[in-house]
Amino acid sequence: MKIGVCIKQVPDTGAKIKINSDGKGVSEEGVKFVISPYDEFAIEEAIRLKEKGTASEVIAITVGVKRTTEALRSALALGCDKAIHIDSESTTLDHLAVASLLSEVIKKHEIQLVFLGRNAADDDSAQVGPMLAELLQLPQVTGVSKLTIEDRNIVAERDIEGGAKQIWSCELPAVITTNKGLNEPRYASLKGIMQAKNKPLETISLGSLGVSSEILEPKVQLDHFELPKERSAGKIFKDDTQNAVAKVVQLLRQEAKVI
Repeated sequence: MKIGVCIKQVPDTGAKIKINSDGKGVSEEGVKFVISPYDEFAIEEAIRLKEKGTASEVIAITVGVKRTTEALRSALALGCDKAIHIDSESTTLDHLAVASLLSEVIKKHEIQLVFLGRNAADDDSAQVGPMLAELLQLPQVTGVSKLTIEDRNIVAERDIEGGAKQIWSCELPAVITTNKGLNEPRYASLKGIMQAKNKPLETISLGSLGVSSEILEPKVQLDHFELPKERSAGKIFKDDTQNAVAKVVQLLRQEAKVI
């Protein structure tokens, strides 16, 4: 069985983000890019399935500009067998376009199980996984925190609101989006990093996949980006309890206007 892991390169969650002067995007100057954290669980689960003998090959796939090949090299260092870079050629693509491109690669390589992170750390949309499953006409389970595969049967557990859990079952082929708790992602070893340099990484163009220009045209137009307003400093009251409570109530009425 072939497993495809669709990953996305995003700014490090600890990076200080700056908006471009035109407000249309994020400045990449001085920003470190990494594999989206939820995608790390997807990579780890795919590699574990290969180590168990459930899978024969793990293919990492991404859509993006040239720098996104760094994320693919990282995936190869972790244990993926090969990587495919769909070069977006600086074209702005929405989630449907990305899912459409990924679906063509998955069909071409006859991948039976697809992993993605639950959502990307940058836009937090959680759209590509479900869209991809619909385009491939495959069953999907999202936000999976526990997974069991026996023969062609999948049993997946997902966390939902209120601390409850759902258990779903389906048959392969399928699309799974991964959540924290599924596993503990590994770090790349020195041996893995060295081996990654010799593993195949293929770059393919948008035009070679046969996706229509109509699909590639964004259906959602981003107006502008803006950073959240900085929170004002907190206030500490050192008076006795009665006076402190009175001051808190006064602030809630006059400044916060919540009472």
